[in-house]
Amino acid sequence: MLLPAALLALGLTGCASILNDQTQQVNVSSSTGTEIKGTIDGQAFKAPGIVNLKRENKNKIIMTETEGCAQQTVAEKTVDPKFFINILSGGAFGSTTDYSTEKMWKYSDNIVVSCRK
Repeated sequence: MLLPAALLALGLTGCASILNDQTQQVNVSSSTGTEIKGTIDGQAFKAPGIVNLKRENKNKIIMTETEGCAQQTVAEKTVDPKFFINILSGGAFGSTTDYSTEKMWKYSDNIVVSCRK
C-alpha cells in the first residue's frame, strides 16, 4: 500500500522541482581574468566568483560597471535536462509542476564577461 502511494506522489511531482533548488550557482569571470563588479537582478557581485541566480523563465542580464568590460552580458536560459525525465516517464503533471515552479530552467555554469586589456 505504501509503494503505490509513493509512486503516485512521484508521478505527480516534477523531477526538476525535486532535484533543483530555486537558485543555481554560476561561476562568473572576466575574459582577462581581472576583477569585475556589477549587478544581476539588482544583486551586486564581484567576479571572479560564484553568483546565485534565481531560476526563472527569462534570460538574466549581467550589468558591469568595470571600465573596459562589456556593460551587459546575457545569461541565456535553457531547459534543464532533468525536466525531460518527466516527459520520458509520462509525467504530464510533473512537467506542469516543473514549469509552474520555474525550476525547469538553468543557466550556463560558467559565464564570461568580455573585457579588453
